[in-house]
Amino acid sequence: MSSTDPAPDLDAGIQYWANQPANYDGVLGGFGTGPLPRVDAAGSRRFLLDLLPELCTVPSPFQSLSTHPSDTKRVRALDVGAGVGRVTSDVLLHLVSDVALVEPVESFIEEARSRGKASESGAEFNESGYRVSWKGIANRSKSVTFFKGALQAFDPAAPGTPLDRVGCLPPDGDNSTESKFDVIWCQWCLGHLKDDDLVRFLERSKKTLRDAKSLVVVKENLCAEPKNEPTTVFDEQDSTFTRSDLAFKKIFQDAGLEIVCEKIQHGLPNGLYPVKMYALRGG
Repeated sequence: MSSTDPAPDLDAGIQYWANQPANYDGVLGGFGTGPLPRVDAAGSRRFLLDLLPELCTVPSPFQSLSTHPSDTKRVRALDVGAGVGRVTSDVLLHLVSDVALVEPVESFIEEARSRGKASESGAEFNESGYRVSWKGIANRSKSVTFFKGALQAFDPAAPGTPLDRVGCLPPDGDNSTESKFDVIWCQWCLGHLKDDDLVRFLERSKKTLRDAKSLVVVKENLCAEPKNEPTTVFDEQDSTFTRSDLAFKKIFQDAGLEIVCEKIQHGLPNGLYPVKMYALRGG
């Protein structure tokens, strides 16, 4: 790519999203009231459970009788480019204990905070009239911590001062300096990063994976590859790249990440880009 080729601009991208409604319809390009959110979330949970079956909360007849809830560690996830908290509420809180949510757009993160606060208080609706019920927040068995920031400069190991936290508090107080994650979830946001910025973000993310089983999950649109080589398509409207499968795989390789599983998300409305999930671990 030459220096004259179009590339994502952070300010232009934030401005575009700041003009969209702070709800599912806004963050999903008008598809928030149809089947897409439900199908997408179900596919994401299934993908994660296939890789980390220990996250399943449904009792199993094959589970050891010696296993008790108190023996289970708290699983921590990072949700980047999180919008109004859709993935946090519909995917991650069903499977993990604690989520760090990162979003650069003011109206989106304030809506996410509003939904988290309403869930914590046990309210049926938040201030925007959205029905809320974030799993584990009202009874304070789980938590969500909110950070405002763009991925170009965001370091998961040093996220900065949180805007807020809902749900449980650890026994020793605020754990916002905790820097290790079991899952780092990146969905429909990486197109806002240039290739070199994305490689650096993924390198930083890799360093904060808790152990050898921990995952970076990328779930993004894919453009076609007419010449069977890495391809990008630039969208001037929201200042983003749509990358091809080979373009993502080159970036993962450059960041030192190994693909352990990849899967197309089925069941989405016709006419959209194909959506693919990649599970990555440090190579």
